[in-house]
Amino acid sequence: MTKQLLREFFELCPDGNCVIDVLTENEKRRLQEGSVFLVGICQKAGTKNGNGRVYPKSVLRREIENYQHSIRERRALGELDHPDDSVINLKNASHLVTKMWWDGDNVMGKIEILDTPSGRILKDLLKSGVKLGISSRGMGSVTESRGSLTVEDDFQLICFDMVSEPSTPGAYLSPEQKKQISSSISMTMAENTDKKPLSKEEKINSAMDDVLKGLI
Repeated sequence: MTKQLLREFFELCPDGNCVIDVLTENEKRRLQEGSVFLVGICQKAGTKNGNGRVYPKSVLRREIENYQHSIRERRALGELDHPDDSVINLKNASHLVTKMWWDGDNVMGKIEILDTPSGRILKDLLKSGVKLGISSRGMGSVTESRGSLTVEDDFQLICFDMVSEPSTPGAYLSPEQKKQISSSISMTMAENTDKKPLSKEEKINSAMDDVLKGLI
């Protein structure tokens, strides 16, 4: 079977109901200096996702175990948006996965937003109240059976990217920097009380305008 690029989008922690206090003491201190960490579901085993694919737990378990090497060596980078590429482009790196573990059939992750150009855009999007998801990227083949596609044993995980259109329930990342982020979101909502609610595209455009103003 021919391998293809498999990209899965996840809604990380809708309604913020899966925030987990997994920060180290050093990370908690860094929060006070403006660092941002995200925690949530990054993948699911045995569940048909929005792309009609199912990842067997045995396949995901092996790949998450292999991915731990990249995490320990601080090489588990991801990009902002989803490139059609099987290679991580360092110039577009926006975040770093610092921890990954299992919770039942859910793959949980802790992500640090980097102080890179793409990372700063990501921070501004979060502070503007834009709801972002996470997406796994990997290479593998699939077989079709009973209306779903099963990912085969040749699957190789590449990375996890930040995206705006997740397709699998339960995978929106939730900011661990709760005070700073939530206050920014409240201010944004208050400013638009008498106006028509902003669409997702308008929120993204507004955040991008803020970033560009900061570069002028």
